[in-house]
Amino acid sequence: MERYPALNLPPVRLRASRREGEERVWDALRGCWLLLTPEEWVRRHVIGWLCGEAGIPPANIVQEFPLTLGGTRQRADIVVTGHGQHPVLLVECKAAEVAIDRCVLDQAVRYNSVVQAPYLMLTNGLRHYFFAASESSYRPLNAVPDLRDLL
Repeated sequence: MERYPALNLPPVRLRASRREGEERVWDALRGCWLLLTPEEWVRRHVIGWLCGEAGIPPANIVQEFPLTLGGTRQRADIVVTGHGQHPVLLVECKAAEVAIDRCVLDQAVRYNSVVQAPYLMLTNGLRHYFFAASESSYRPLNAVPDLRDLL
């Protein structure tokens, strides 16, 4: 895993293996092996941060949250759920070399038009951006929202 960069997230311990020439990582939440890609590297670290520092129970984290947008099946990278399994945070993860720009925000906003989470997080593992959703816009936040109040 030396080929993946250090991220601006707490380090995580990953169970990894090489199968058929591909590096794989164990996803304890879903109980399966996943191909370790640069985006998956970031997702594993975000999940570690959510479960550790943010205090989110693993049962409240849904990966590859299914949604239908314009008749097409899509998947949000991570959705954190709260009371009654209602989404409270939609997370869009990108590989470290991908800039978090307006296109990434637009993608998350499109996904959230279906998910309806009050908060968005956009990250490439190096930079993290949080937004609060309102009826007609998304307001950038200067601090990480405390999601535990919504669980």
